[in-house]
Amino acid sequence: MLLFGADLLEEYFLRSLPLSYTDAKTLEIREKARKLDMDPLKANLSKSYTISSTAACSDQEIFLLVLVCSSPENRTRRNVIRQTWGNVTDTRGYAVLTLFALGKPTSVAAQLEIDEESQKHRDIIEGSFIDSPEAQTQKMLMIVEWTVTFCPHARYILKTDEEMFVGIPSLAGYLLSLTQLEDVYTGRVIHQRVPDRAPQSPGSVPIHRYSEEFYPDYCDGRAFVMSQDVVRKVYVAAKEVPVSLPPDIFVGICAKKAGITPIHSSRFSGEKHISYNRCCYKFIFTSSNVKEDELFKDWKETNDGEDCSLLETYYSLVSCKVLTYIDKFKQFNLDRIKNEALHFAD
Repeated sequence: MLLFGADLLEEYFLRSLPLSYTDAKTLEIREKARKLDMDPLKANLSKSYTISSTAACSDQEIFLLVLVCSSPENRTRRNVIRQTWGNVTDTRGYAVLTLFALGKPTSVAAQLEIDEESQKHRDIIEGSFIDSPEAQTQKMLMIVEWTVTFCPHARYILKTDEEMFVGIPSLAGYLLSLTQLEDVYTGRVIHQRVPDRAPQSPGSVPIHRYSEEFYPDYCDGRAFVMSQDVVRKVYVAAKEVPVSLPPDIFVGICAKKAGITPIHSSRFSGEKHISYNRCCYKFIFTSSNVKEDELFKDWKETNDGEDCSLLETYYSLVSCKVLTYIDKFKQFNLDRIKNEALHFAD
């Protein structure tokens, strides 16, 4: 009861209040998004992306478009995803498409390898910028621009990272159950995060870039879902938001400007690695920091065709939660011991 009580409290307190559409600027953004026509720009934008990526959707009706942010050098990880959860093309009769989003590598040899990979799998969206930790908001903007231009018929878009496990069947089931068809922006909601003002910090945000005391509620960037209309609204609102902000916060600010409230679900793991249990992984949407050998094993076992009863699911979630807390406690103690050792050495 204590374990699941925490989840219920989390769901309640992270339920953001609906935003008002009476603000003139919000209404303008929503109206521009509704009338958005990318066809005149499509020819020019096609030159910015590989031919294989611009033709990936081919005007087909996609229920769930999965866009995985990846680093150019991580071809092995992309192949693992292609063989596991990224291999799902249909769930409950609805089309699923998984693509990889990356920037350019720094070497010519690496670029040739990506060109070969792109020709072979036809699932890579490559931007014109150099991929780096500082370019992740550019990558997010690329995802938004590419989606509204080349995949405007995708109903839902999952943005996720390459280190994640994604339970496509359970996520699709959740999306199919939604009664709210527009303004869907869902994930693990971060509430009242304080901007990092420390000048030496890599994630520092000076007050002239963002002056508020707290960021608006936003979905953790490791995995979140937007409906197509939300992507269009973010695209329109993005023109007035600094790209120097972290990508998930950038999307959250755009969403707020467009009058969109994030929807919290504790089935998104956020930064947490969820300790493995078959029925638990059949229920949750994501788990972070999953190693490649674990990914093969976890995916094979969760897609064995055997359903879990309600009782099995309940006990598996208890097991997952307890083990996750234990692992987190162990890591906390390990980090503390390391810090003490470093302090002693100094």
